[in-house]
Amino acid sequence: MADRQSLLTPKLLDAFYTESMVLADEARSYFESGRFNQEADHDSLLAVSFSCESLKVTTRLMHCIAWLLNQKAVHSGELSDGELWHHDRALGYATGSDQLMVDRFPLEARQIVMASEELFERLQRISDRLERQHADESEVQNMFKRLEKSF
Repeated sequence: MADRQSLLTPKLLDAFYTESMVLADEARSYFESGRFNQEADHDSLLAVSFSCESLKVTTRLMHCIAWLLNQKAVHSGELSDGELWHHDRALGYATGSDQLMVDRFPLEARQIVMASEELFERLQRISDRLERQHADESEVQNMFKRLEKSF
């Protein structure tokens, strides 16, 4: 647990959570505004792609927010470290964006898509590192248990 706390401090968790919530609000506001749909009316492929990307952004951000809430719960003692490693509490999978289509979006839309991908990738790196630490700790604990049984 000490390694988790040094890697993912409450202050860092709060910063990530705030970033996720602000980005989710910006994405919701932009995607619900309909500004882009008016521009894309003449290109149905672009309009469908925009709808798909908005869903991908939302999914990415919800995965981030849920994962961060689980991490916060562990830090506050509401969730045990063992409960955290249930597969339902993992960061989850988020489909990458179709960069060729995203490049055709207005600047604001591109920025939101890129920001959501970048946030997800940062959290994925932290999650992967925490999972490796957990696996290493579990391996050490298993070795100690086998040693105890031997004596």
